[in-house]
Amino acid sequence: MKTAFIFPGQGAQVIGMGKDIAQNFPVADEIFNKANDIVGYDLKTLCFEGPEDKLNSTTISQPAIFTTSAAILEVIRSSNLSEQIEPDITAGLSLGEYTALYAAGRMNFEDALVLVQKRGNAMQAAADASDGGMVSILKLDEAKLAELIKEASQGELLVAANFNCPGQIVISGTTTACKRAAELAEGKYGALKAIVLKVAGAFHSDLMTPAAKELGEALAESQISDDALPTLANINAQYYKDADSIRNGLTKQLTQSILWQKSMEKLIEEGFESFYEIGPGRVLTGLMKKINRKIKVKNISNATALQELIANN
Repeated sequence: MKTAFIFPGQGAQVIGMGKDIAQNFPVADEIFNKANDIVGYDLKTLCFEGPEDKLNSTTISQPAIFTTSAAILEVIRSSNLSEQIEPDITAGLSLGEYTALYAAGRMNFEDALVLVQKRGNAMQAAADASDGGMVSILKLDEAKLAELIKEASQGELLVAANFNCPGQIVISGTTTACKRAAELAEGKYGALKAIVLKVAGAFHSDLMTPAAKELGEALAESQISDDALPTLANINAQYYKDADSIRNGLTKQLTQSILWQKSMEKLIEEGFESFYEIGPGRVLTGLMKKINRKIKVKNISNATALQELIANN
């Protein structure tokens, strides 16, 4: 059976994430302690205890989610599970792509976390320097969405940022354009709901160009292996070919759309039946139910799930 490891992105964070895992598995606790040394502050306590406003910030949530996912992955690797559920490919939603590349053997833990920290800082700086936001549009097809974007933009930046699953597309742009889109979506265009997201800025749009430039410079200096497990790229739902394509994809990812639905559909078409969501929350498990209800995702986000998995394998 073909197996995929999939990793969540920003928005999956929750106070307490990883705490029970670190308490039950020393190898996971070591990952959190190592992360503290790399980022230069007590990331471990922020994951375990909050406060919520700090954990939800772009600069903290990105390294926090990456580290929690890596800690869970370390438990799998160090147990009898490593032979039972070896992945054939990895994939991650936006930020989760870094965890996917780490899991695939493309980067080591320190290099990946340093890049994630730089990514979060650069995205926050770009958001602070612009006036942007994001809106999740529910139950509106792509054709109608294109019409909505055209009408709501009024010459301002407004783009489709995340194609998450059928009936859920996130748009990104200036705050005023997002506000107009939210008002028009439910009334004129018949969307089920338009939800203004609590994010720092217009991610996956041209307002993140300064962040992409800064991240691109960091990626140019980073160590990335050409030889590893296949990993899907968010920007085109195709496999990365080599280290240079990864650098290019991770840079473009900040300003281009995230094609998660197409990525998962590609894997299903290729015969993948076994999916493991590794990291905090159940976001990807929920998205898969809307992409293809026949596909079951094993969610591994806490110590109980890990203990059950170890006991049954």
